[in-house]
Amino acid sequence: MKAFTIYPAIDLRHGRVVRLQQGDPKRTTVYPADPVATAEQWAAAGARWVHIVNLDGAFGEAGHLNQAAVAAICQHLKGTDTEVQLGGGLRSLTDIERAFEQGVSRVVLGTLALERPLVLREAVQRFGAPRIAAALDVQGKYVVVRGWRENSRIEALLAVRQMRQSGVKTLIYTDIRRDGMGSGLNLDFARQLLQSREMECILSGGVNSLDDLRAARQIGATGAIIGKALYDGRIELKAALQIENEPC
Repeated sequence: MKAFTIYPAIDLRHGRVVRLQQGDPKRTTVYPADPVATAEQWAAAGARWVHIVNLDGAFGEAGHLNQAAVAAICQHLKGTDTEVQLGGGLRSLTDIERAFEQGVSRVVLGTLALERPLVLREAVQRFGAPRIAAALDVQGKYVVVRGWRENSRIEALLAVRQMRQSGVKTLIYTDIRRDGMGSGLNLDFARQLLQSREMECILSGGVNSLDDLRAARQIGATGAIIGKALYDGRIELKAALQIENEPC
């Protein structure tokens, strides 16, 4: 069984830590925690990665406050054992390069990965497959783009094939209907994604319990992203991180 990694999430909106239900900005919960303090809290608990989403960027906004928050998080985690994975609004090679210059270890590409496969391929070739992940954000059977606001009309399994052809080795699958709802992961579709064994798959959307994490590991996922369940206290991060080392 492949190594399994827990990714505590920090979603940023106007420089503040938030959680959205099903990606809807009208259904936003704002948390009082400072973004840097939150990242340091997850690192202190033993997280090997922090997953950051720049929601302003995903929604096509300038997002200067989010960019400053990401830079500050990277600076404070520099020299620690915790790495940063960043998604949201990375729509060009310049955006990707800027993220790496800030200290991000891996970027997550969604709209770009689906709509600009040649640029995706170039990103993989230039920066290396371990530093590039593709986001598979699914609503029903279709992939959605631009902050989950537009239906691409491309079926998810076809999108996976296209991403694989561009050289992507890491996929982050999110069931939008479950995201922020605490209804558990969509393991049925995740199993389909994992059948080929050609890409590593990190699961997101709906994690509600430690059992959800164990189930993700059992089916062969290489990681899971936890958001709202951490902030609401339904999952304690140290307990979640212990699953990484549980016997198979």
